[in-house]
Amino acid sequence: MGPLLLHLALLLLFPPLLVGGIGKVKAAFAGRRGAPLLQPYSDLARLLRKGAVYSRTTTWVFRAGPTVSLAATLSAALLVPLVGARAPLGFAGDLVLFAYLLALARFALLAAALDTGSSFEGMGASREAAFSSLAEPALLLVFAAVARVGGAPSFRSLLDPAAAGAWSIAGPPAVFLLAGCLFVLALAENARIPVDDPSTHLELTMIHEAMVLDHSGPDLAFLLYAGALKLFLFGAILGRVLLPSPLGNPVLDGALFGGWMLLFAGLVGTVESTLARLRLDRVPHLLVSACVLASCGLAVLVARGVR
Repeated sequence: MGPLLLHLALLLLFPPLLVGGIGKVKAAFAGRRGAPLLQPYSDLARLLRKGAVYSRTTTWVFRAGPTVSLAATLSAALLVPLVGARAPLGFAGDLVLFAYLLALARFALLAAALDTGSSFEGMGASREAAFSSLAEPALLLVFAAVARVGGAPSFRSLLDPAAAGAWSIAGPPAVFLLAGCLFVLALAENARIPVDDPSTHLELTMIHEAMVLDHSGPDLAFLLYAGALKLFLFGAILGRVLLPSPLGNPVLDGALFGGWMLLFAGLVGTVESTLARLRLDRVPHLLVSACVLASCGLAVLVARGVR
């Protein structure tokens, strides 16, 4: 299997499996058997077989929201190297485009929620916009640190074997500060506890779920898959920061990547099982803390002369 086909296979098959693995970890903490590991695939297939229902008050903006969101997330996924050192669409500056594509996906979802005219979905959209304005600076600071280590604003520079020396100069403090920021962002950007609860139906606390209430059928399937893919991408980037250099052997690289994603699912499931959801007025504190972690990691790189 060629690198492009392997990359596409990972993007299409593994994000729902990651969500299923997190569900299994949470069920184990609760002492339950939980849903089957492959339940997310069954949910997506069931939704794709159904028809979509649209309110007469909505316009093309609502119908285009899920499609644009999924297309932007898939485009961002083609920029991130997963197993090998190359991504299908990688180029100099792809870090910046990645952040903008995720912002486009979020904008499409916000616009679709506002197009319904529902005050409830508008409330969720306003919360999402407010929190994303604090999460995006932290993500850009992490990418600035990655660009400083690799010498170019590209995911490929992060995986360049020459960058391993720069990471060794930076030392564990910078790596763990940046990894801590990325893990917080993975939870915040994907509406996971402690920022949001994907299983809640309490009106006063819903953020992401409030924006997708009116979507159904294939549209809802697109949004669910886009959310799983986004979580998968953050996990992959976090793994690349902790283990930046590929081994050069496709089999070993694939096994290492798969093992890391299993560990990532366990970490997310453990956090969601042991922490409570934060009050809404505490979420900005968490996101500002992520910015501080990224800033400190970047400061360590500068102080140690990493260029």
